Amino acid sequence: MIKIPYAVVPAQVLLRWAKKIGGITEKLRLIFPKLSLDLKYSESEVSDRDYLGMCLIASGIIFVFFFLLVFLLLTRLQLKGFFVYALIASLVITLFIFIQQISYPRLFVSRRVRSIEQNLMPALQNILIQINSGVPLFDTLVNISFGGYGEISNEFKRGVKRIAAGEDEITALEDLAKKNSSVFFRRSIWQLVNGMKAGSDISNVIKNITENLGEEQLIGIQRYGSQLNPLAMFYMLFAVIMPSLGITFIIVLSSFISLGESVTKSVLYGLTTVVIFFQIMFMGMIKARRPNLMQ
Repeated sequence: MIKIPYAVVPAQVLLRWAKKIGGITEKLRLIFPKLSLDLKYSESEVSDRDYLGMCLIASGIIFVFFFLLVFLLLTRLQLKGFFVYALIASLVITLFIFIQQISYPRLFVSRRVRSIEQNLMPALQNILIQINSGVPLFDTLVNISFGGYGEISNEFKRGVKRIAAGEDEITALEDLAKKNSSVFFRRSIWQLVNGMKAGSDISNVIKNITENLGEEQLIGIQRYGSQLNPLAMFYMLFAVIMPSLGITFIIVLSSFISLGESVTKSVLYGLTTVVIFFQIMFMGMIKARRPNLMQ
């Protein structure tokens, strides 16, 4: 069962409570149409309606906790309108947490996709080497499942278990592709399955798949490189040029106007904070745009 971030109650208990408010969440599910697909790809057995109910209940508990905490704090400080302030602060915090809870399945799926696509090319190259060495396909899949390829190994472990239980290889692989959210993984598995159905040489099929992935990887790197140019200009402008000009302006201004020590320190600390913020934001933007196929 997929976990609920910031939940103070066990997921099983939340699920039982969520089923009691199914009428409310049935209407709310229309606001989040992609939630069911995210839950499917995250291999959660919980429906989108129940997951919404679990998030609502978990957020409600957090709202009560923060409201009481802020209410008692503001009461002790004897501020006017403390009830309204406590209510607004608790609502803002709860809304932020609720959005994170709803977005968690998508975040889980994106991390899983990244792990799959980063290990897809090495896994396929390993498969190609083993097939060319005369290793049967099933034994190759077993080796990959224990090869330490992250989510790729986990996916093939599921397929190997089903094949070992008597299911047909083609059916098991097709089902793996259907339940996976990675476009490149699905495409690779479907090409392999189509080759098996057509009776083609598996080594040639795997070779074609790796060549296609190599081309996709090259295109992704070129696209990534073209995106770095405007990002570099953005970085130079906001993290290098503007802080330098700001410090120069303060030095020139302080020679005409006697700025206090506290004012000068505040401005310099502020510029340092802004530079650090843009450094972190720039690194995050570079990481977010990095193609998943790159290792």
